[in-house]
Amino acid sequence: MSAAASIRPLRIGAGASFADDRIAPAVELAERGALDYLAFECLAERTVARENQSRLRNPRLGYTPRLMDRMSRVLPVALKNQVRVVTNMGAANPIAAVELIHEFAQGEGVGPLHSAAVLGDDVAELLRGQPGLPIMETGEPLEELLPRMVSANAYLGADVIVRALATGAQLVVTGRVADPSLYLAAAMHHYGWSYDDWPRMAAGTVAGHLLECCAQVSGGCFAAPGRKEVPDLARLGFPYIDMLPDGDFTVSKLEGTGGRVDLATCKEQLIYELHDPAAYITPDCVLDITELGMQQVGPDRVRIGGAKALPRTDTYKVTVGYTDGFIGEGQISYAGIDAVARAELAASVVQQRLADAGHRYSEVRVDLIGIDSLHAGRVCGQDPYEVRLRIAARTTDRKAAEAVGFETRALHVNGPAGGAGGSDPSVKEVLAVQSVLIPRGQVDPRVTIREFRT
Repeated sequence: MSAAASIRPLRIGAGASFADDRIAPAVELAERGALDYLAFECLAERTVARENQSRLRNPRLGYTPRLMDRMSRVLPVALKNQVRVVTNMGAANPIAAVELIHEFAQGEGVGPLHSAAVLGDDVAELLRGQPGLPIMETGEPLEELLPRMVSANAYLGADVIVRALATGAQLVVTGRVADPSLYLAAAMHHYGWSYDDWPRMAAGTVAGHLLECCAQVSGGCFAAPGRKEVPDLARLGFPYIDMLPDGDFTVSKLEGTGGRVDLATCKEQLIYELHDPAAYITPDCVLDITELGMQQVGPDRVRIGGAKALPRTDTYKVTVGYTDGFIGEGQISYAGIDAVARAELAASVVQQRLADAGHRYSEVRVDLIGIDSLHAGRVCGQDPYEVRLRIAARTTDRKAAEAVGFETRALHVNGPAGGAGGSDPSVKEVLAVQSVLIPRGQVDPRVTIREFRT
């Protein structure tokens, strides 16, 4: 470790990895983790599109729905212990999220509270004027999606979050930013790192990438009985990092919590979603982990250093959310002798009845759950004694989608013998996402302040 090891390192905790993550471990980190920052990453790609729809229905909505479930428990503890909170739970409406949190804080006497909302990621109007932009996944022009577009959000980087922290904000709420940027920004602000200091941009991005999926680096999604044991998984603790000024850091978790932090858990998370380990493109840098050094330095402590990076690109990636029809679904169970054969007959009956009714589908999927729902083909040599049939179909016609569940449920008395436990008919509107690139100069990231004093 460098000479900077004598300095008390910056400590950043991971509070969530998706909108429905557990809350208690984050409260525990805020309570006894001696943190400087606690970051909550709660924004999947389709979430922004869904919350844009919510905001259109009600201008006071558009943030992550479980925002106050999380903040009402974490924020009082964080403020008491002087832990600054950074989160992307603002989704499609960061200002509304901040205002709701302030209403809670004032009502509960929690404060004073100085907050900053990060805006500028919503670039839908910019895209409407550029129909010729190529879609990254298909090469087709964007105009193919524009009539069905419900959202367009650029992945902002750490620089605008640093600007928010520089206002003195105890709480920073963003919309769409890159997941690692939530963590990198805390280190940049704390140590005054230059945005062109590529070794430190690399270090902060590696740290953020390890923490963005939270419990995955402390044993979640790692446990496999008899192969990869994770102690006390039920009480799994969330991880934190201790970051030094030169960019070296360690990953750990609270003593007394379940889970494990070691080379194996860190390596599994490190390669998560890294399409090219030598050129992982983020808004802040192009990360290279091929020469990263990792060392186990104690129980549940891994030291990491040696990250490299090339300069960031001159574009932002934009996730475009759009409506893509409906999926209708129905389920029913069969048990006993010839359960699989009866389920297969039931599936053919439903498909014939849908065709006879004149319904048309772009895609139909039949799954025998436990046999072939995850793998293409049978993987066991003997049919089970019970099976769950699931039929799903995709269409642009909502009535055709509704018919799938209706006909599946009707199998109780209109199908093969022994059908039971049918689900209620289900119809889901499909929100799909694709991507485009736009020049950075077209985007205007900005910060809005909210404050109250007790």
